Amino acid sequence: MVSLKDNFLAYKSHLSRFSIIFGLFIGVILMEYSTPNDYVFGYLYSGAILLANAWFGRVGTLLATVIAVCLTILNIWLPGGELTKPSTVANRAIASMALIVTGILSDRLRTSQAAIALTRAKLESQEELVRLREDFASTLTHDLKTPLLGAIETIKAFQQEKFGVVSPPQQQVLATMSRSHVTSLQLLETLLDIYRNDTEGIKLDLIPVDLTSLAEEVASNLTELAANRRVHISFNYGDSNWRRALWVQGDALQLQRVLNNLLVNAINHCRRGDRVEVVLEPQTSYQVIKILDTGAGIQPEEFPHLFERFYQGHSSRQAKGSGLGLYLSRQIIAAHNGIIWAENRIPSGAMFAFKLPVSSERLEIITTHN
Repeated sequence: MVSLKDNFLAYKSHLSRFSIIFGLFIGVILMEYSTPNDYVFGYLYSGAILLANAWFGRVGTLLATVIAVCLTILNIWLPGGELTKPSTVANRAIASMALIVTGILSDRLRTSQAAIALTRAKLESQEELVRLREDFASTLTHDLKTPLLGAIETIKAFQQEKFGVVSPPQQQVLATMSRSHVTSLQLLETLLDIYRNDTEGIKLDLIPVDLTSLAEEVASNLTELAANRRVHISFNYGDSNWRRALWVQGDALQLQRVLNNLLVNAINHCRRGDRVEVVLEPQTSYQVIKILDTGAGIQPEEFPHLFERFYQGHSSRQAKGSGLGLYLSRQIIAAHNGIIWAENRIPSGAMFAFKLPVSSERLEIITTHN
């Protein structure tokens, strides 16, 4: 509730501002009406108009502009005793138009500033909301890890029959529960990594890494998943029939996650009996890895959103994920100064690929030999 003191202070402030504007008008009137009519001081009313706009808004601006224009025009005939010249009328008409333009522009400027301030306030509130939401999600994700880890260890204890004999059907149920919990834990860890990367950036442990060995290791770890889906994984070494190393300066663990995400994505989007091909292509300045699948392909409207966070797509490609794997992959490749992209294959299927700069040490060796 507004107190009497606050009302008094507001009234005092308005009175002080009104006095300043009134004083400006009096000063200009004295100069206008104490000099010959062909001396035009009406332009100086613009100061009072601008102050009225800043302090009293649109109504104050309109009132100050009307008064200023009337006083400027009235000085053609008052105080009188002088011959009215056409040039005097023209000068005062120009001054009046300038005052009107000043009033209009100052009102528009005030409106624009108010709109800008409102937009800025909305953006700041949205940014604050996003920050709070990110903090909440990060905290919640971190807090969920502990009970999940506890549940996984408890299931392992049951599987190892530490609490008694477990029948084969019960072992199957426990195995399913364990896989589900491990998948949930991996999702939580991915979420934590993404939130951490967005706020702090990715910290890389850079060493010379052979992408060929890394890709073969990841594919070997996914043999069971591929076998369950009846998908065959093959390697293609580009224009060479022989295995060759693709050396980059990178973080082996992070690049392994990228390869795992892309291969799992390709396997999950293949039909039974299809094939996933890993193409390794050395270039002059980049090492390129392409993951080719024979699935349903990607809808054209999906391409701009493929690497966005939580985007799952709406095409006829079979598997649906969390929408985090490709986003995390893009973060990691970008941190390595590389490029990741996707394309459709003809007649069917999709290609997800990335390229990384050639390791400077290996590039120097190649240049020396050439």
